Amino acid sequence: RRVSGSGPSDGKGGEKPSTPIAGAKQASRNTGIESTPKADVTLPKRERRRSSFMRAQKMQVLKDLPLLSDTPMQKREALFKQKLQLCGVIFNFDDVESDARGKELKRETLLELAEYVNSPVGQKIFTESLMPDVVEMVRLNLFRTLPPQTDDFDPEEDEPSMEAAWPHLQVVYEFFLRFVVSSEVNGKVAKRYVDQSFIRNWIELFDAEDPRERDYVKTILHRMYGKFMSYRSFIRKTISQVFYRYIYETGKHNGIGELLEILGSIINGFAIPLKAEHLAFLEKGLIPLHKPRALSVYHPQLSYCISQYVEKDAETVVVIVNGLIRYWPWSCSSKQVLLLNELEEIMELCRGDQLNQVQDQVFRLLASCLASEHFQVVERALYFWNSEHLCANILAQNKANIFLPFIFGPLSKNAQGHWNQTVESLAQSVLKMYMELDINLYDRCARENNEKERMKESQRSAAATKWQSITEGAAEKGVLPDPK
Repeated sequence: RRVSGSGPSDGKGGEKPSTPIAGAKQASRNTGIESTPKADVTLPKRERRRSSFMRAQKMQVLKDLPLLSDTPMQKREALFKQKLQLCGVIFNFDDVESDARGKELKRETLLELAEYVNSPVGQKIFTESLMPDVVEMVRLNLFRTLPPQTDDFDPEEDEPSMEAAWPHLQVVYEFFLRFVVSSEVNGKVAKRYVDQSFIRNWIELFDAEDPRERDYVKTILHRMYGKFMSYRSFIRKTISQVFYRYIYETGKHNGIGELLEILGSIINGFAIPLKAEHLAFLEKGLIPLHKPRALSVYHPQLSYCISQYVEKDAETVVVIVNGLIRYWPWSCSSKQVLLLNELEEIMELCRGDQLNQVQDQVFRLLASCLASEHFQVVERALYFWNSEHLCANILAQNKANIFLPFIFGPLSKNAQGHWNQTVESLAQSVLKMYMELDINLYDRCARENNEKERMKESQRSAAATKWQSITEGAAEKGVLPDPK
């Protein structure tokens, strides 16, 4: 329970470090924490006094404890355990001035614990009898209700708010990282205390707004994935549940990019052939991530995960391409440019049979992009012909009779006079290349395109004539004023 109050007096000699406290004050000014309602004001007055008094008592005990380095070896484990338990005291950082000495005393103790286990000799203290206290101290300090994002928060433009309690949280993360990576910690023993509930709460920390915290959470979860092999399936399942909630319910999450970074390494280690579970995760968890409006925030990590699947199993190209087309952002040009980048990478990895299954869909999509009203979309689509690999395989001469009829119309229109000089010159270069490769095919496509344009003009003229006759008939009956 977070409560505020005055900390114990400092009876310890020496100069008190002021940097963490000054940093907390500055963070409070920058993020507007001073105006945040205090979490402890709902407690009865008597209970607030009791909680503050008990915390002051614990800090006094902590201050009186000797340093680990000054304690005989046989007594260090008991002292280490006592300090772990006392570090479970939580301070209210919303009020920067309250318990200033207590906050600094706890930070010094956390630093002492982290430094002690930073050596192979110090890590021998991680015995099974101490593991419950380690996990409990981490749980008390890190697992908390994270503030929700405001409705007007834009992750692309707005600065994230920094965690006021970071002076304590950072050292707790460092300490737990050394616990997880320690060779003295047996994974089969530690998983009795680092259970599934702990893992689930840990993954929830990815929604923290402070990027420094998310970076620690990502690093430690990756280490836990390697250490606790029996939890691997559970971790993947929990991550997929975060994705489902983000895609279909909230549309808000701060740590999608960091989760995808971990998945990139996990997918890289998948065995071949891919399991049905992994293919289902691709189709239901990863591909729909192209849909949310904040795609640009995490697209590089998502694109890497998708390309890892293609490299592992070429058969996934069909599912991926169909998924991209399904979620294609026709109303957002910036997202279209991102997906064209991703599509080009996928096509460069595409081979043989898979290409034959998706080529018609890809060529229709390229034709639609070439006909876009936004010049950046058209320009990015035209850059497909700058790729030597695509020109040698997918857009090669032997397939020109398949894809040129799809793209000739918008390509010819852009080459004849687009307002953007780059688009016009690129379109002219592509047309010139195919004209030199196969003049007969070029002429046939030109005739077919001209015929289509005449048919469209004829249909427009017929529609205009019919609408005119309807308007005149309505005017004769008095439904509309006379158009003349």
